[in-house]
Amino acid sequence: MEDLLGIAGQFALVMGGGLGIGRESALLLARAGAHVAVADIIGSRAVSVAKEVADLGVRSVAIQGDVRVPGDVARMVDEAEAFAEDRLEILINMIGMASWTSVMEIDDETWDHDLNQNLRHHLYVSRAVAKRMIAAGVHGRIAVVASVDAFYAATNHPAYGVAKAGLVSLVKTMAYEWGPYGIRVNAVAPDAVLTPRIVAGMAERGVDPTSLPQPLRPLPRYCTPAEQAGPLVFLVSNLSSYVTGQTLVADGGLFWIAAGRDPSRMPG
Repeated sequence: MEDLLGIAGQFALVMGGGLGIGRESALLLARAGAHVAVADIIGSRAVSVAKEVADLGVRSVAIQGDVRVPGDVARMVDEAEAFAEDRLEILINMIGMASWTSVMEIDDETWDHDLNQNLRHHLYVSRAVAKRMIAAGVHGRIAVVASVDAFYAATNHPAYGVAKAGLVSLVKTMAYEWGPYGIRVNAVAPDAVLTPRIVAGMAERGVDPTSLPQPLRPLPRYCTPAEQAGPLVFLVSNLSSYVTGQTLVADGGLFWIAAGRDPSRMPG
C-alpha cells in the first residue's frame, strides 16, 4: 500500500501546469512521489508551481513554451526528456480555451484558432512524447483534458466543441496505434470547472461565483480544478493499468440526465 498508484520515482510532464487543473495535477503527482516537469506558456507560473512541487520532496523543473508552435513543443519535450534522464513515463496535457460566438457568426480566424488551441497541439505534444517513450522502451501513460462539449451541442462555442470531439477520437486512435508499445492514452471530460481563469473572468464582469445558480445535475455545484486532477492522475496510475482509449466523463452526473444544459446557467 506504500505506492498504491505505482508512480513514485517516475517522471511526468504536465503541459499547462502553471494554473488551475494543471497545477493541481502537478501537485497531486508530486504527492504520489513522481518527479514533475511543469510546462506553461507563462514562465513565471511554471517556476512557481515547480517550486511547490519541489517543496513536496520530489524533483521538478520549469519549462516555458507555447504548445501551438511545433518548434516550442519539440524543445519543451526535449527539456522534459533531459530532466527525466530519458525515462519520461507520464504526460498530462489540459491546455484549451473556448472562443464564444455562434455558428452563424464565427469567422475563419476564430475557427482555426480554436482548433489549434484545443486539438492540434494534442497531436504535436502526444506524438513527440510517444516517440520518446517508444525509443526508450517505456510503457508510458498519456492523459488529456477533453470536454462534455464533445458529446453535447456546444452552444455559442462551436469550434471548441468540434475540437474536443476530435480530441476524443484522437485519443482512441493514439491508444490503438501505441498500445502495442505499452502506451496507454485516455482523456477526462469535465463540464464547467471553476479554474482561476474562469473565476477571474467572472470577477471582471462583477459575477460572484458563490451567487451562481446551481447547475442542473445530480451533484448540484460547479467543479474545482482538484476534482479533475484526481481522474487525470488515476488514468496515468497503475490503478487504471487496463484502461486505454477511454474518455472518463467527470461532470457531476450531467452526462447521464436527459434534461441537458441551459447555457445561461454556465459560468463560462
